[in-house]
Amino acid sequence: KAKVEAMTLDLALLRSVQHFAEAFKAKNVPLHVLVCNAAAFALPWSLTKDGLETTFQVNHLGHFYLVQLLEDVLCRSAPARVVVVSSESHRFTDINDSSGKLDFSRLSPSQSEYWAMLAYNRTKLCNILFSNELHRRLSPRGVTSNAVHPGNMMYSSIHRNWWVYTLLFTLARPFTKSMVSPRLLAPPAPPACLPWRGPAARAPSPSPSAPVR
Repeated sequence: KAKVEAMTLDLALLRSVQHFAEAFKAKNVPLHVLVCNAAAFALPWSLTKDGLETTFQVNHLGHFYLVQLLEDVLCRSAPARVVVVSSESHRFTDINDSSGKLDFSRLSPSQSEYWAMLAYNRTKLCNILFSNELHRRLSPRGVTSNAVHPGNMMYSSIHRNWWVYTLLFTLARPFTKSMVSPRLLAPPAPPACLPWRGPAARAPSPSPSAPVR
C-alpha cells in the first residue's frame, strides 16, 4: 500500500538540484532517510554547465548541495539519517598538496591533469570526509550520517563509458552480485511479451553508529 513517487534530479546541474529541493519541500512531508548513491565512472573529461569537472560534480558536489538544501527538513524529521555511498577506492588517492594543504585544483582538474580513475577516487574520498563532518554537526540534532562501501565489485552498468572497464567487469561478473535485472540483459522480445522492469537494488542498512573512517 506504499505510495511511490518519482521526481527528476540532475546532479550535473546545480539549478536542477535546487529545483528538486524546493519541489520536495513544497510537499511538506518528513524526510527520514536520504541515500546519496548516484555516481559517474570512467568518464572522458568534460565540464558541466556550471563549469565544473563532471565526475566531481555528479559524484560529490551535487550530493553535497542536495544535503545542504534539505538539512532543515532532515533535522525537523529526526530521527533521520543520511547514507553516502562511497568506495574502497578512496584509499588510493589524496586531495592535499605536498605541504599537506587542500589542493582545490585536484577536485575539479583541467583536461591536461585529468585521469578518470583518479577523479573517481577523489570524489569517493570527498564523500567520506563530507559524511564524517555531517555526522559531527548534525548527530546532536538527531541526524546521523554513514559512509558505506556498497560491496566488492557489485555489477552494474557504471562501467559503460570505457571498454577496458567493461571487459574487467564482465570477467568478474560470475563472482559478483548484480544490480542489473536479468530481464534487461536478455535478448529483445516483442513489447507485449516483455514488460519493462528497472534495475533491482537493495539499499544498504548501516547502523546509526559512528561513521566509517
